[in-house]
Amino acid sequence: MKIIKYLFFLLLLVVIGGGAYIAMTDGTFQVEESRVIDAPDELLFNTINEYKTWEKWGPWMDDSDDMILEYGNQTSGKGASYSWKSETQGDGSMKTVKLAPFTSIDQTITFITPMGESKSEIYWEFEKLEDKKTKVTWGMKGEQSFMEKAFWMTQDSTLSQSIRPMYAEGLEKLDAFVNEKMKEYSVNVDGVTEHRGGFYMYMATASPISEISEKMGQMLPAVMSYIRRNNLPQTGMPLTIYNDYNEEQGTAIYSTGIPVRNEVVTPADSNILCGSLPQQKVVKITLKGDYVNLKEAWDKGYKYIKDNGMEANPTSPAFEVYRTDPSIQPNPAEWITEIYIPIKE
Repeated sequence: MKIIKYLFFLLLLVVIGGGAYIAMTDGTFQVEESRVIDAPDELLFNTINEYKTWEKWGPWMDDSDDMILEYGNQTSGKGASYSWKSETQGDGSMKTVKLAPFTSIDQTITFITPMGESKSEIYWEFEKLEDKKTKVTWGMKGEQSFMEKAFWMTQDSTLSQSIRPMYAEGLEKLDAFVNEKMKEYSVNVDGVTEHRGGFYMYMATASPISEISEKMGQMLPAVMSYIRRNNLPQTGMPLTIYNDYNEEQGTAIYSTGIPVRNEVVTPADSNILCGSLPQQKVVKITLKGDYVNLKEAWDKGYKYIKDNGMEANPTSPAFEVYRTDPSIQPNPAEWITEIYIPIKE
């Protein structure tokens, strides 16, 4: 009996000592992963801010076939929330508590496990880089309970070591998701319409077709600056008029301009000029998406003209109107470009 008492006393000491050791162990943790993504900070912020996108790139979604998601009345912005139930992954919920637009998002995450309810802080940081790239940091920090500390002491890895690969995978999937979203586009041939024409201030140049975007990026700010300096009322969105477009030679002569209310007489030595478009019948084509899809939109427009027995007007140049400012809307999938091909009466 004495031996049993001694063994019981020894076991009690081990339990008490182990419990004391666990209790004194620091349970604070913080883990984060970063990734540079070739996408604008605003687009990434808006994607993560909307919980309904998480099922498209969340790293845990592929690991559970029984996960059931439930969304709150609000799915984006401060106060947004969603929850999940899963026999394999456990139950939990997440809520957005603070936002700084395009810079950071703070959330709380709650896990419901056999060890009880566990809460931690989630944070996202967005660092704007050159060439529309963004460094995205995803992190979690908190304090482990006594039972959680005891559990992780029995594992081959720590809590942080188990979370880090999942966050790295999530950022990789987020990268792929937003880049696929930016590639989405549609082309619609709206048909024959009447363009009202009007005056516009412009700069003209000739260049290889491959350099058109670069040249436009240089000319448009100069035209805009001239309009502002001279307090000219802008009456429409920027446009490009193609005076000549030779695919065989790979060259183009074109003007980039901005519509204004009245005709403007410019100095003889000015490289900013005033032109006018006539009121005319045109075939209108609308591209929603990145400018890299413009060729397809133009081809569909000319095919429509041919298929419907019409003829493009060779004396009146075709032109593009850019309804969306990329500096305001960072997602190329949301850019609207209208193409107008003048046709013979």
